[in-house]
Amino acid sequence: MLKYVKNHMESITGIEIYPMISLLIFFIFFVVLFWWVFTAKSEYIKTVSNIPLENQNQEQS
Repeated sequence: MLKYVKNHMESITGIEIYPMISLLIFFIFFVVLFWWVFTAKSEYIKTVSNIPLENQNQEQS
């Protein structure tokens, strides 16, 4: 099965660019994510981390 797919993919011209594009998108996404995590304000992180606890307290009341 894999041999059939590999032979079929090799016959398509210009297909070798797609793995490069997907790697680039993956890399850019995680670089932006790490940048956002390291530059996020600690007050915002505390507020967001307490959201599930606030919802539990409201449901119990």
